[in-house]
Amino acid sequence: MKSKFTASMLALFLGGLGIHRFYLDQGTKGIFYLIFCWTFIPSVIALFDFLSFIFMSEDRFNYKYNNLQR
Repeated sequence: MKSKFTASMLALFLGGLGIHRFYLDQGTKGIFYLIFCWTFIPSVIALFDFLSFIFMSEDRFNYKYNNLQR
C-alpha cells in the first residue's frame, strides 16, 4: 500500500528525477521525468505533484493510487 506522505516527500525532494512516479507504479511517466530532467521542466511538474498530494484527501489518494474502493 502506497503512503501519501512518502509520495509527497519523494515528489518534493526527488521529483525532478521522477522517483515519486516510480514509487506510485507509474514507470512510463517516471522514465519521461528522467529523460527530460536536464530541462528542469519535471522539477516544476513535481512541485505541482507535491502540492496536489498534500491537498488531496487520504480517501482520494487511496482510490487513485492504491486501487481501494470508497
